[in-house]
Amino acid sequence: MDSLEKIKENNLPRHIALIMDGNGRWAKSRGMPRIEGHRRGATAARNIVKFARKYGIKYLTFFAFSSENWLRPANEVDALMNMIRNYLKKDVKELDDINTRLHVIGEIEKLPQDIIYLINKWQNKTKNNDSMHVVMALSYGGRQDIISAVKKIIEANITADMLDEKVFSSFLATKDIPEPDLLIRTSGEQRISNFLLWQMAYTEMYFTDTYWPDFNEKDFNKALLAYANRERRYGNIKDGNKDDECKIISGLI
Repeated sequence: MDSLEKIKENNLPRHIALIMDGNGRWAKSRGMPRIEGHRRGATAARNIVKFARKYGIKYLTFFAFSSENWLRPANEVDALMNMIRNYLKKDVKELDDINTRLHVIGEIEKLPQDIIYLINKWQNKTKNNDSMHVVMALSYGGRQDIISAVKKIIEANITADMLDEKVFSSFLATKDIPEPDLLIRTSGEQRISNFLLWQMAYTEMYFTDTYWPDFNEKDFNKALLAYANRERRYGNIKDGNKDDECKIISGLI
């Protein structure tokens, strides 16, 4: 039922966003330091890129480091920066090898200078790749993304009569990236934690109790199958009548 062939018969998401939660709890449950959970989580992320490529998923966005993560203990932040640094030095070449483009969104200027250099290097090197797109959200927060867009709109002298959703979206960090069709969050938490707030207005959401380091192809298959079996409505009511719509708006049903 959850085989690759069966899932391919159904509708697949074009863009999947991922909140990779549970690294620290995974490590703690095994008597390991938190950073080991992050290391195992990085391996899981690389595997998900391979699985998504096999299914033909075009875009993956990883919530790799949030704007709130700066508030974590300094030693953990330093360790996470080192992991990002090492990935950009060594492993990111794997993306280029499979014709995949790297995008990085967030307040990049807050990152260490050598990491900024590596980000710019690999974004430029992979800019013409089009087989797949991998988006890393680093020092990213959805509210900050919206505030930043508003500031850019003011600076561009966009007037109220010129502003609509399409224009506003063009000032977001994701202006060249389609909105996510599916959000996957691991570890049992059921919230979006300031991630892509504008962009996920109509995103289907899938939550699993599995900790991120344990999230494998079987779990990925389950998420894809759950998505394929849903009917996306984008706020429309296809079944029922106008009376039902009025009741829903008023909170009666």
